[in-house]
Amino acid sequence: MKGVILAAGKGERLRPLTDDRPKVVLKVANRPIIEYILENLDPFVDEFVVITRYKKEKLIEVLGDEFNGKPITYVDQLPGDGTAKAIESAKEHVGDEEFIVANGDIYIEEDGIKELVAAFRREKADAALLVKHFDDLSHLGKIEVEESSVKRVVEKPGKVPGYANLGVYIFKPEVFEFIEKTSLSERGEYEITDTLNLMLNAGKRVVYAVYSGYWNDIGRPWNLLELNEYLLKTKLRHEIRGTVEEGAVLIPPVEVGEGTVIRSGAYIIGPVKIGKNSRIGPNCFIRPYTSIGDNCHIGNAVEVKNSIIMDNSNAPHLNYVGDSIIGENCNLGAGTITANLRHDRGSIKVEIKGKLEDSGRHKLGAIIGHGVKTGINVSIYPGRKIGSGSLIGPGVVVTKNIPPQTTVILRQELEVRKL
Repeated sequence: MKGVILAAGKGERLRPLTDDRPKVVLKVANRPIIEYILENLDPFVDEFVVITRYKKEKLIEVLGDEFNGKPITYVDQLPGDGTAKAIESAKEHVGDEEFIVANGDIYIEEDGIKELVAAFRREKADAALLVKHFDDLSHLGKIEVEESSVKRVVEKPGKVPGYANLGVYIFKPEVFEFIEKTSLSERGEYEITDTLNLMLNAGKRVVYAVYSGYWNDIGRPWNLLELNEYLLKTKLRHEIRGTVEEGAVLIPPVEVGEGTVIRSGAYIIGPVKIGKNSRIGPNCFIRPYTSIGDNCHIGNAVEVKNSIIMDNSNAPHLNYVGDSIIGENCNLGAGTITANLRHDRGSIKVEIKGKLEDSGRHKLGAIIGHGVKTGINVSIYPGRKIGSGSLIGPGVVVTKNIPPQTTVILRQELEVRKL
């Protein structure tokens, strides 16, 4: 059986982190998001078919031509948007057997895939999908069920409880006949949920499996922090492959990669994950649920808490990074501070595709793209975004979002008088 991974999306809601790369290659707990779904599909498939479009070269560079010894075939998505069109793109590659489909930007455990495969085979179904119960389906597709079968799929039914579609399916090849009959939705996309309704109307047997484990649909920046916390809390092992100097304190679990040096005076409270060839300390404080990538520098008098710092980025001295995401190849000047709490302790809103969205979090710091440099004594308001490639001059207070490839400087007038 082949595993089809949908990875063509731009990830607009995750900008600036997706300014120059597809969202599925963003690292959480120091691994690309897509690797987690590949890993959990791996026991059930013999080959992967990855549907690509946006910045596909970056995806191919990250994944290569195989995963755990199983080949990866990259296929450009056919013209048109939507999950049905993405799945149709795999038609020539899946053969005449059933196949698994999963969105490349979700996290789900292997147990969920196992339950889905079992239900599909036990019920001798034409299609199967994984569902989970939620109290609010405002942003999800509702799956109406009767006994072991799906009755109907309703997109975003409002603030009602019920089973939600999790974005993992099994199909027989005949699904392509129904995809060809699928019309554009109100959103201007070809939706696989509409295809499923066509199958149901034609009397095809569509079944479901209920998943009770952890699931994350990674659509907003704060979802990366949620997944990072979950992975560090549940999957991390205490393992030191680098060097820890005398006088450093590590409270397990802390994972330290090869070539990394933890200098004297560093105080690290796990769970914390640190990649390869990084320099940590001296005299810094790294708090729980922090992941630090490869070739990073966290220096003197720096505090990092509940954050993601991606590869080749530095917070060298006198910085506070709290509940924040720092992209690759960034450098924070001395005294750069990320604020992560409103004075009124209200939840923090973030601009997503031109509209303010409530993150639901009372603590959320900066979302900084790739290749960003800040000068000394820069302060960043909670929930603000700095676009990739931007330069923030000394003393700037970042009160609003900064577009990519932008230079921001503070103008001041000096008056010099003789004593």
